[in-house]
Amino acid sequence: MSSEQPVNPRFADDMQMRLVDGPATYARRTDKPVSHLSVADPAGTVIGYVWANDEDDAAGWVVPQGLPGSALNAGGSWIRALRDGKARGLAPSDLLAELARGANDSDLSHAVPDSLTQAPSLDALKELAARG
Repeated sequence: MSSEQPVNPRFADDMQMRLVDGPATYARRTDKPVSHLSVADPAGTVIGYVWANDEDDAAGWVVPQGLPGSALNAGGSWIRALRDGKARGLAPSDLLAELARGANDSDLSHAVPDSLTQAPSLDALKELAARG
């Protein structure tokens, strides 16, 4: 007689993982120009950029490399703001304008005043973030 326990058949089933529903989100990619807003920590260091493009109903968050964990954690509220904006039915540019007015500012991070500007593409914004 073996001391090995038989595997419960429920644990041996091949699970088919399917996303059946989830929160609405903006598209995460566009090849068109993007508007973007710089976000900084209390010391003034840019910790990320919120970007938007209405044509593709796209918006997202781009982070410079090499940030400490505290800066990355502060970015969470900006990602939640993107989800909330989509849930409220806002166009990406309307959400960006709202954020530029300080709607998501906190003790951990804030929209840099007068930093709302354009980039020729999302890739150009990612290059800007990579340069720091």
